[in-house]
Parts: sequence; C-alpha cells; structure tokens
Amino acid sequence: MNKKVEVLPDQGALVARALELILSKINPAIEQRGRFTIALAGGSTPKPLYEAIASSNLPWDKIHVFWGDERYVPADHPDSNEGMARRAWLDQVDIPAANIHSMPTNEGEPAISAAKHEQQLQEFFHCSSGEFPALDVVLLGMGDDAHTASLFPHTEALQVSDRLVTVGNKDGNPRITFTYPFINAAHCVIFLVAGANKKPALAQVFAPEADSSTYPSRLIQPQGELWWLLDAAAGSELKKDEG
Repeated sequence: MNKKVEVLPDQGALVARALELILSKINPAIEQRGRFTIALAGGSTPKPLYEAIASSNLPWDKIHVFWGDERYVPADHPDSNEGMARRAWLDQVDIPAANIHSMPTNEGEPAISAAKHEQQLQEFFHCSSGEFPALDVVLLGMGDDAHTASLFPHTEALQVSDRLVTVGNKDGNPRITFTYPFINAAHCVIFLVAGANKKPALAQVFAPEADSSTYPSRLIQPQGELWWLLDAAAGSELKKDEG
C-alpha cells in the first residue's frame, strides 16, 4: 500500500486536488484496460467535485460509474447518493446509460438487492465468486464516527470478507455497501475528509493501534494507492506527523 496524506487549506483546494488526481488516472486506465472505473461517495463533500468533473472534457463512453454505498431509497429520493451524483454530474454529460451501474434499491429486501448487485459486478468484471476485481478509483468519505461507505462501527457488514457487496446498517436503516476487501482491491482509494468534527475520528484512524470495529476506516488498506485528502479544519493536527 502506498499511503499519502495531504492537508489542503480549505474545501475548495481539497476538491481541486481530488479532481487533479482523478483526471490523472483516467487516460492511463483507458490505455491499459480500455476503460476507467470509478466508485462514488455520497455526502456533501464530493458534490462540488462531481460538478467539476462534469465540466471536464472527458471520453465519457470509456468511463464507468459505480457507487461505494447507497441508502435503500429510490434514485429520485433526496437522500439518494445516485440522485445527487446524477444531478451534479451524470445528467450534465453525454455518458452512456449502460456505463452507469446503479445499486438496486427496489427489490424490497436489501439482502436480495446486495446479491443482485454482486452478480452485476461479477458479470461486468468477468470474475467468479470469491474474486475481488480492481476498480481504478474508489472515492470515500468518513463520518465523525469513522465510518466509511456504509461500514458503520460494530455492524455485521464489517465481518463480511467473502463478498463484494453486503447490507450496511445505520441506526436500523438498511443500506447497500461495498465490502472492505472489495474496496481494498482498488488501484487507488481517495478519502475526502472535511470539517473539524472529523478530528477525533481521524486521530484514531491514524493511531498506531486502535480497534477497527470501532473505527471502520482503519480497515481501508488498499493494494494500490491510498490518498487521504483533508481540509485544514480536519487535518491540521495530523500534518506534523503525517504530512
């Protein structure tokens, strides 16, 4: 794992740096594999990043979009990660509909939806059960409880190590989420973390020793690159040790 930590002056600089990183990955991936695959994060922090990507001149027919997790709501629901990304980015560009790989949330049963999406991923990546294909980029956020994707502290999803997709749980509300081994198979994982409220969790995630079931972001240790992009409010106290 190649881990890099950058503390940016503000959220605007964080977004600009994330955009720069993502754009640098697209052409090499297309040259090597014929396509670029990216898994998106939800929340407010990446929205301006998606708007910036939408303003870029990119080979949309070669770009495939996934989500690292999704609330179990329809895509037109205000809480939908997919809905936010469509409004900010995907509906603004000429990307083929077949290149947008939504997490199904209309099966009525989250476990069925998770299994369905796992099968969709296996078909796309031509992999068998138990294999973990490598996405080019996975974008992640982190909550003030150190959760990432829908991998929440002390939940069953943290124990799933033999599947690509599982059911997450947020205060009794189901979500669909990538498992941490699938995230860790990625060529590049980029955390976007903003806000002073994230400092206590970051301190535990970066600590030499801490409990991963309490601080799930510690589980993210990809085979490829790991980038932590932090704004000054979140990362100022880490800069001396991790910069």
